[in-house]
Amino acid sequence: MADMVRVMATGVFDLLHPGHLYFLNEAKALGDELIVVVARDQTARRLKREPYVPEQLRREMVESLKPVDRAVLGSTTDIYETVTEWRPEIIALGFDQHWNEAEIERECARRGVPVKVVRLGRRPHDELATKRIIERIVDRAKSPPPTP
Repeated sequence: MADMVRVMATGVFDLLHPGHLYFLNEAKALGDELIVVVARDQTARRLKREPYVPEQLRREMVESLKPVDRAVLGSTTDIYETVTEWRPEIIALGFDQHWNEAEIERECARRGVPVKVVRLGRRPHDELATKRIIERIVDRAKSPPPTP
């Protein structure tokens, strides 16, 4: 039997939406096991914004998704800590994640974890990304209700 291929994907996953499901399904298709690293609250604040859902609940929600074999909270100090702990063969990046593939591969190899970094394509339903969902909710809240 061939060795299992472990894939790692990362993200905040604050308000789950169809784009997240697309990303995780595509990541899972790259291997046999999918480990998802959910960003800690302080990391989300630093990289994006204050999360709406606390980190532990975000982790539980992600872990309950069909393509996900395990969801873990990321490190607050070293983004490569989880990579060295779980030792994936592949790291899947979303089309909009601002990481450099070659840099990740070099740093992982330096730490004794050779990985292939795969940049996934643009997802369908981009209009349903977290930021756009929030904008739509705010717009609707400002609009008067329709008249009967």
